[in-house]
Amino acid sequence: MVKLIYCISKKPEMSVEEFQAYWRNVHAPIAGAIPGLRRYVQCHVVPETYARNAPPFDGAAELWFDDLDALRAAMKSPEVAAAVEDEKRFIDHSRVASFITTEEPVVG
Repeated sequence: MVKLIYCISKKPEMSVEEFQAYWRNVHAPIAGAIPGLRRYVQCHVVPETYARNAPPFDGAAELWFDDLDALRAAMKSPEVAAAVEDEKRFIDHSRVASFITTEEPVVG
């Protein structure tokens, strides 16, 4: 199993609430349709923590695939193209980061 972890930032003109609602309610079904996707998790920054210090990212998505070949195949799909197009509505692409991982459980 491999995971693509995608750290994202909201567009500056969006509130945290608008960003989280769009990501959860509009973008999730689009991203969830990516072929070969085994699990899709959205990690939303807790809104109350913004008062202390602005986080470097507003959230992270975890996209799980069986292996690198499945991830590579998915990246060529029209479903990924649709998800990338939709991201333009709510993500500030000048402030993102992504990486591919494997899990190394430590606790649990």
